[in-house]
Amino acid sequence: MCTDNRCKTNFLAYFVGVDVGTGSVRAALVTDFGKIVSSHVENTKTWNIQPDFYEQSTDNIWEAISKCVKEVTKTINPAKIKGIGFDATCSLACVDKNGQPLTVSPSGNNEQNVILWLDHRAMKETEFINNTNHSVLKYVGGKIFPEMETPKLLWLKTYLKDTWNKAGYFFDLPDFLTWRATGVDTRSSCSLVCKWTYEMNVEGVEAWNKSYFDTVGLGDLAENSWKKIGSVVQYPGETVGLGLSEISAKELGLLPGTPVGTSMIDAHAGGLGLIGCKVEGIDPHFETRVGLICGTSTCHMAVSKEAIFVPGVWGPYKSAMIPGMWLNEGGQSATGKLVDHVIDTHPASSEIRKKIGNMHIVQYLNDLLYKMTESQGLSNVAFLTKDFHVYPDFHGNRLLGDPTLKGIICGLSLASDEENLAILYLATVQALCYGTRQIIDRLKESGYKNIKSTLICGGLSKNPIFTAEQANICNLPVVCPDEIESVLLGSAILGAVAANHFDTLEHAIQSMGGNGKAVFPDQNIIDFHDRKYRVFLEMYNDQIKYRKLIGTL
Repeated sequence: MCTDNRCKTNFLAYFVGVDVGTGSVRAALVTDFGKIVSSHVENTKTWNIQPDFYEQSTDNIWEAISKCVKEVTKTINPAKIKGIGFDATCSLACVDKNGQPLTVSPSGNNEQNVILWLDHRAMKETEFINNTNHSVLKYVGGKIFPEMETPKLLWLKTYLKDTWNKAGYFFDLPDFLTWRATGVDTRSSCSLVCKWTYEMNVEGVEAWNKSYFDTVGLGDLAENSWKKIGSVVQYPGETVGLGLSEISAKELGLLPGTPVGTSMIDAHAGGLGLIGCKVEGIDPHFETRVGLICGTSTCHMAVSKEAIFVPGVWGPYKSAMIPGMWLNEGGQSATGKLVDHVIDTHPASSEIRKKIGNMHIVQYLNDLLYKMTESQGLSNVAFLTKDFHVYPDFHGNRLLGDPTLKGIICGLSLASDEENLAILYLATVQALCYGTRQIIDRLKESGYKNIKSTLICGGLSKNPIFTAEQANICNLPVVCPDEIESVLLGSAILGAVAANHFDTLEHAIQSMGGNGKAVFPDQNIIDFHDRKYRVFLEMYNDQIKYRKLIGTL
């Protein structure tokens, strides 16, 4: 909530940011200097019909968006809402030739017309595509991942032929939202370059690679100038059509014609909202920063003026976040979800929740860890895990291009009390930070020579144990914005640019990025984490060794 006096002025411009996450929709009313005035959240429905299958509904998502936008703008004259921007998970949405939802589910239910990003049904298709060794794969770190769209499209063509034949459009979910809002079919360079293999990477070329689609068996998508997957591509923040349609404006409670910005993937919108945050003593240049957008998963955003190829890191993607700059995207498939999982499945959790009332269980565990540190006479909470180690890839590893990797826990005992849960939780947080260190090390080795800080947004950024461990493990200051909802801020920035309130996206980032605080590394703990990091790397080697011994590799 904004408390700045400028929020009360009559001449202020407002923008709406809409964020469609894995399990909910959020909207925010944002000022032109980057302060969130109000926000609202509505949960969305997910069908998990069998292992690795996760499906959603565009109707359900749009209904949640309408509720959220109406709620955050209910006290504001709609004429003051100068623009709206959307971001969403990189999920695959399917509609028929009349624009109506079309099933992507073995159930045949048309309501289930979205394959959620974390769906891993297309494992065989992913392996097949990677075995082609097509040249486009060098822009996704050498291997495509089942969370990207062409493996999912190939799965649909193989197993749901009726859907394939009836489909009118396949959208990345962020592009579906701008189409639904305006009635105009444009696609974002962010979505297409990052998740669909659209080429803006080759100098002088902006096109679908027909050779790739023919090679993987999707060549029929080229029909009618690639109509089903997009023939008009715009940069993030560019105005889509003539703004909100009459129908969508009524559903959202806004004015027809309100400018709509070309969308972004949710993590990339978080990068947009993060990268302009100012902290005294921290280098403000975009290319010295790595943004961590933390949620169910975590994405690691690094930009450069020239193309840098980083093995196992997606990209380089041109104009995927900031027009004219190259983006590399590292990632961990399960982070916030993993922390929730290890807490929720531990036998001590239910008893803790019974006694803590409205306190968040993470806060309780943090307090417990501090007490354990003090009672054991330790100088830093990190030392509690000296004999306990976690390998966090419960849902595969993007950097290593292996969606089949699993988690490992070393140090188990017969204990099942809350202290045992606290240690497991801390070791899991540390493991996630070691995964980030591995990504940053790979970036540095490949050409990012000037990384000076990380910037964090999302749920984990609110956790002091996480931010301290992140700073210590990577030996870099961690910037936490005062306006913690960087993803919502990023989507609002898209609306501000679409409304021509700022002359460039970079100007909007700098004007709306706001200020923050930095957490600096504790040099007394660096050596301990260096040793635990070596354990982390060895746990991966052990997993591969076990697979070879058992004969699965």
